[in-house]
Amino acid sequence: MGAAVQKNPHTTLVTPDAPIDAATHGGRAKCLQRLVRLDLPVPRTVSLSFEAVKRIAVGQMPDIAAVDDQFPPDALLCVRPSSEDPDWGGPGAVLNIGMNDAQYARLSERLGPRAAAALYSRFVQGYATHVARLDPDLFDSEPAEGHKGLQRMLRAYEDEADEPFPQSRTDQLSGVLRSMARAWEGTSARLLRQAKGAPADAGLGLVVQEMIPGLGQGECGSGVLQLADPVTGLPQLTGRYLSQSQGREALGAGAAALYLEKDPRGPSLEELAPEAFEALKADAALMRRRLREEMQVEFVIQDGQVHILDGVRIPRSPRAAVRIAVRLAEDGVITPQEAVMRVDPHSLNELLHRQVAPDADRDVLAAGIGASPGAATGRIVFSATAAQASAARRENCILVRRETAPEDVRGMHAAVGVLTEKGGMTSHAAVIGRGLGLPCIVGASELTFNTRDKTLRAPDGRILREGDIVTIDGSSGQVLAGEPAMLEAALDDAFQTLMGWADAARDIGIRANADTPADAQTARNFDAQGIGLCRTEHMFFEPGRLTVMREMIFADTSSGRAAVLARLLPMQREDFIQLFRIMEGSPVCIRLFDPPLHEFLPASRSGQRELAEALDLPVSDVTRRIEAMAEYNPMLGLRGVRLGVTVPEIYEMQARAIFEATIEASRSGDPVVPEIMIPLVSAKREVELIKARVDAVAAAVRSERGRNFTYRLGVMVETPRAALRAAEIAPHVSFLSFGTNDLTQMTYGLSRDDAGRFMSDYVRKGVFPEDPFHVLDIDGVGELLKLGAERGRAANPDLTVSICGEHGGNPESIAFCREAGFDYVSCSPFRVPVARLAAAQLAIAEETGQKPG
Repeated sequence: MGAAVQKNPHTTLVTPDAPIDAATHGGRAKCLQRLVRLDLPVPRTVSLSFEAVKRIAVGQMPDIAAVDDQFPPDALLCVRPSSEDPDWGGPGAVLNIGMNDAQYARLSERLGPRAAAALYSRFVQGYATHVARLDPDLFDSEPAEGHKGLQRMLRAYEDEADEPFPQSRTDQLSGVLRSMARAWEGTSARLLRQAKGAPADAGLGLVVQEMIPGLGQGECGSGVLQLADPVTGLPQLTGRYLSQSQGREALGAGAAALYLEKDPRGPSLEELAPEAFEALKADAALMRRRLREEMQVEFVIQDGQVHILDGVRIPRSPRAAVRIAVRLAEDGVITPQEAVMRVDPHSLNELLHRQVAPDADRDVLAAGIGASPGAATGRIVFSATAAQASAARRENCILVRRETAPEDVRGMHAAVGVLTEKGGMTSHAAVIGRGLGLPCIVGASELTFNTRDKTLRAPDGRILREGDIVTIDGSSGQVLAGEPAMLEAALDDAFQTLMGWADAARDIGIRANADTPADAQTARNFDAQGIGLCRTEHMFFEPGRLTVMREMIFADTSSGRAAVLARLLPMQREDFIQLFRIMEGSPVCIRLFDPPLHEFLPASRSGQRELAEALDLPVSDVTRRIEAMAEYNPMLGLRGVRLGVTVPEIYEMQARAIFEATIEASRSGDPVVPEIMIPLVSAKREVELIKARVDAVAAAVRSERGRNFTYRLGVMVETPRAALRAAEIAPHVSFLSFGTNDLTQMTYGLSRDDAGRFMSDYVRKGVFPEDPFHVLDIDGVGELLKLGAERGRAANPDLTVSICGEHGGNPESIAFCREAGFDYVSCSPFRVPVARLAAAQLAIAEETGQKPG
């Protein structure tokens, strides 16, 4: 029995040596074959290949009679989907194929009329709605109605279909296979699985399996069992069992279902059928060991005997995925390298931040761009000052702004989350939010922001006022009313173990972008290999420093500016001492002052009056000076190295602060070798001018302090010209670090702060495959990175090359950087673990050929 089918690879009896593969027959079929090889009690099964199902969908039926002949003539059958990846789904299973009048009579004698009627009714209902496409309301009958309900269904079928209900099992099976094949090819099913990451032409296999009824006089029923908790990943035998049931009825049976192990909350399978329970546990343990995975076992008990219907990989939360992978490796089931490959790097964001609980009710007010992951609940505030006041009262707050500016950084530090109307993935709020590990939603244009009245209007008309409680989900981009239940961050021993294995495997450095001592400590906690970008301008927005900075801007002479900056020197020096000490000898790359000076000046009339009072100047003079400094496009104006060339006192003060901090920090620890980075370079001569001044300051500090030190000078490549002329620049520097945020902006001629308004349309219409500020543009920006790295290293073979833009934490970008031979990537502190894991997976994949997942 089965020889004819076994010779056909498209309708294959599942045996230990049958030609079955997940790529041709689907994951379920392959798993069932593995269970058969383990000699587990799996009912007889026939697998239909992707090709066979594709043909069925267009009316080319295989030899259904030959398939039907593989099963005993009085057996009931079920059909289940078998896609290549279980997450891609498929049409629902159809049970009890083969139920007809003769089976009803036979089972009525064996199981009783009520149970037999329930089986027949379920099948008629499913066949009528899914195969014959009849109105489901006509077949909505309660199983308790027994024989009368069944007869009513059969009459309804005959009236609506103009033919009696099919009595041949072969005809029934043909109809079910045809309907499932066509459902997979339907437009809605295709779109749904594409949304889950499946290719448009993904295939579907089907498995036809002999049914074990789960109904009878002895102990009969069905259930599911698993050896690990799908939420926590901890070892725990969980599942449910329901007597006199089929399929997965136990999961929806409520109080009627039994626990598996003895449980004080109610009766259990262990007490009801101890031998079957022990057999199930042994089968599950064998599956875990031999299939090398935590599996969910679907089983049926018939007259006390266990039958294994299916085994699927346990669905799991990100924290469970880490614990399960680590425990499998620690138990010797898989290798540590395999454990590293089984965890999705992106999913680590859910471990590093609080999240809205999966089962929490979500009252969605609006949606924007989830720019920094995690969730936070707090009272709405509309200014940085209000956020600081809220923090002083120890009240959590959400800072709401049209868009944030550098002067909002203090408020961002005080808030638990940020919500802006404008912006994209690399806008100010997004970059700083990710650096702080602060949940952030940008581009929430569905909300109407009225900062004057301090209100938000939701699309449904609801008005939110300052002090109202909202929750922002920076992972999904949803703004929620109220305070849903949360899951806390989970950085446990399993996480640390996995990351240790990852670090042993990876072959590219991972640094962090850190602007403050708190950022640096976070980077250190996440085992970053140094700081790849410290943006010093954020240090100047502290209240005590901002006024001094404004005095410097209003100074008329070089000596006047230098005198004012001398008051900032000890503050900067202390910042750098803290950074160096926290990083304990690891490299720290400090970017010299970058933003245009106007960002430090007040835009409001009240702010200008306060500044005039502080500087003892007429308000008209202050206003006139601010207006004179205005630029049409300040991001392309007097900023970065251009300030260092035209207002050199700022860079000289910063260089002195760095060198004095280097000497001080080296007294009590490993020698510090600071890295000084010049921003926004586009010409060799800019580098020569700044290098000469920095070298002069270094010589002066060495002479004054009587201590020697070394430092490395480099360039932040943010302009296309700097990348193209890297051969001229490289001989003068030790490193090139590509700032991909601005480089993307300048390559595309696209404002990163405004692109969010239309980017989704561009991606949807295929103009860009992805938002280039979110995923590195390999073809365009990547070409500049390659050119810059190749030309720079040709001129200076010892040149260190890296990226420090927000793309640095993306697994896709890390793959590009490894291939291009970059030395390290630098990203926000909270993305360091993501980058470490992604880099490890790339190295393991290259070495072993394993694929992540």
